[in-house]
Amino acid sequence: MALVHSAHSFDAFRALADRHGRPGERLVESLAEARATTGDGPESWAPAVAARAGLPAAAALGPAGYYADLAAPHGNRHVRVCAATACFAAAGGGHLAEVERELGVAAHTASPQGEVSLQAVRCVGYCYAGPAALDGTTPCTGASLTAQLTGREAPRAPVIPVADDTGDPVLLSGLLSGESAWRVWSRTLSSGTPEEVHREVAASGLRGRGGAGFRVAAKWEAAGRAPGTVVVANGDEGDPGSYADRLLMEADPGHVLEGLALACFACGARQGTVLVRSEYPAALARMREAVRQAYAEGHLGPSVHGTATSLDIHIAEGAGSYVAGEETALIAGLEGGRGCARPRPPYPTERGLWNAPTVVNNVETLAAVPWIVEHGGRSYARRGTPDETGTKLVCLSERFVRPGCYEVELGTPVRRIVTELGGGLKDGAELMALQVGGPLGGFLAPDALDVPLSEAGLSGRGAALGHAGLVAFDERVTPEEVLRHVWEFAAAESCGACSPC
Repeated sequence: MALVHSAHSFDAFRALADRHGRPGERLVESLAEARATTGDGPESWAPAVAARAGLPAAAALGPAGYYADLAAPHGNRHVRVCAATACFAAAGGGHLAEVERELGVAAHTASPQGEVSLQAVRCVGYCYAGPAALDGTTPCTGASLTAQLTGREAPRAPVIPVADDTGDPVLLSGLLSGESAWRVWSRTLSSGTPEEVHREVAASGLRGRGGAGFRVAAKWEAAGRAPGTVVVANGDEGDPGSYADRLLMEADPGHVLEGLALACFACGARQGTVLVRSEYPAALARMREAVRQAYAEGHLGPSVHGTATSLDIHIAEGAGSYVAGEETALIAGLEGGRGCARPRPPYPTERGLWNAPTVVNNVETLAAVPWIVEHGGRSYARRGTPDETGTKLVCLSERFVRPGCYEVELGTPVRRIVTELGGGLKDGAELMALQVGGPLGGFLAPDALDVPLSEAGLSGRGAALGHAGLVAFDERVTPEEVLRHVWEFAAAESCGACSPC
């Protein structure tokens, strides 16, 4: 018998939460606060959190046992070591065991007296300087990682190297050209219309930069400017090897918020949310400060700049989990539930956050919107390829001579990015394989780099554009070790975590 999904099917969790004031993010925040005080399992503290919110124990045990940050034991000192792809390549996979020996505690456990706990996470956004770890919220990176964690050396966390390869940056304009944020927003409110913003984005051909590549204007249109529409900026950059969203949120948060504001304006939304992954504590702090500053300067709030437009934006923190970056899983997390992907239809643009029409756009996607509105969609469309227009931030991992974040036009040959921008591999090492598009994206062999950086070009070679993180593997690791690493990632972070699968 075929199962027919109704767009109006009953959601027990949403109905229950509705009766208790929609605790949503507050529930997850309360769980995180409780977790930070104990090394015990969720069953000993999560039910009390649920009771204080007027919810049954299962409502708290679900997320507490699902999200990595909540399920992992926490000691007085909590260390998160990156076990993701770029750090694996940087250290040949041996740094986690070394940290365990030096700290005297195994991953995902706490010491007997609770002095220190260790959690293996998959990407903290320092792919250009790995291996890396977060000691509380303090980053430590590089070959002397264990010495930094044991106090023999001071913590070291270099800034992200950035460069433009386009001649006229879009995404890096604030960083490299000094263009201030909120200029386009103010001008649009005084003399523009939502239709004009939508029209320019449609003319640009801008596609989502979070991996799916869906046309942004089409997603906005699907929400239909319906009452109660919400726009969410997805800063849960989960693909190991990519740190573009972290760069934008930390170094140019104003343009990210301005892009979100313009998207809200075009979609008729009065509410925007930015979800920042918990592995990016500096980005979380910068985004929160940027929101406070935007309110103080009158860019947000009721009757923005004396117009009829009202807009509120708030920042939410993730709780770990790769799958929770998928848009339906992200919405479930914002509602306080487990971050599991939901079957579609209905799509979020029809029935998303608390059943409201919801547009989810990636941080990098939104950061391009102010430039497009200011310079025109056609100017943007002249870049890239006819089918995949514009520019893209490409992240190169630690193995390159010149690792960092580069803005390139879509269609740029991968070989040029690897050999000219990245300078090839450091120490004269030979490239064994290049991972493109995240841990489940694909690999290019050294003799298969003559392919354009585009979804069409890469998919024809068994890879994917994804977030455009390029992780290089040299001869220090074998193909078998790389594949074992990839499948360990899938087993821990993806397989069995999506209800549609």
